[in-house]
Amino acid sequence: MPADLDLPLGKRYISPSRLRDQLKMANDQEKEAAGRASVRFVKDGQIVGLGTGSTAAYAVRFLGERVRQGLKIRGIPTSVATRDLAASLGIPLATLEEFQQIDVTIDGADEVDPHFNLIKGGGGALLREKIIASASRQNIIIGDSGKKVSMLGKFPLPVEIIPFAQPLLARRIEALGAKVKLRLKADGSPFVTDEHHHILDCHFGRIPDPPALARQLDAMPGVVEHGLFIGTTTVVLIAKGHDVEEFRSSS
Repeated sequence: MPADLDLPLGKRYISPSRLRDQLKMANDQEKEAAGRASVRFVKDGQIVGLGTGSTAAYAVRFLGERVRQGLKIRGIPTSVATRDLAASLGIPLATLEEFQQIDVTIDGADEVDPHFNLIKGGGGALLREKIIASASRQNIIIGDSGKKVSMLGKFPLPVEIIPFAQPLLARRIEALGAKVKLRLKADGSPFVTDEHHHILDCHFGRIPDPPALARQLDAMPGVVEHGLFIGTTTVVLIAKGHDVEEFRSSS
């Protein structure tokens, strides 16, 4: 059926592919708006944590623009991909060997609940992201309107593991109520993180008590890190259309 076929009563048919394109465009516009809003938290002379993922990439690009305009910062990237992007934009880079205290980090999230708990790791960088978040005075989390949820869990929780322990950990996490899948690349081989680990994507559906689940996962030998970020967030910026809402943690 043609994309714009007239239907009775003034209705118009939109093909599934065109609808997907329109939704993606709207989603990208929200990500861009959130990324643009986030860079106002960065001041001259600061050490800045650079997040990973499609939303964080917008923030990195806008920081690159500000650097070209004269902003003086040093960026510590949370992944090889972000390192390469930042370097291509002329952002001066640093490491944790040089700076153990980071002024502000800008990063995305896969889900944000009303208590500022997060699921992160869809881009595979959760370990480095959590390390950088733990060293940051401020953590600015940015996202499109779909990232704000009433309860975590619809997005599969990434758990970074040592490959040796994979069968054991998959069974133990399944015992907690999740459907567990090993993350694969397009060619069918296991996805490998920057730190050479594997990721189990754990579909819980609902996570009513994120801190309790975080403690259970922390206690499992072989789990390197998980994508539950508890008590790390300072500010959340959620874009809806062209507007950006700001939420501040009270803690």
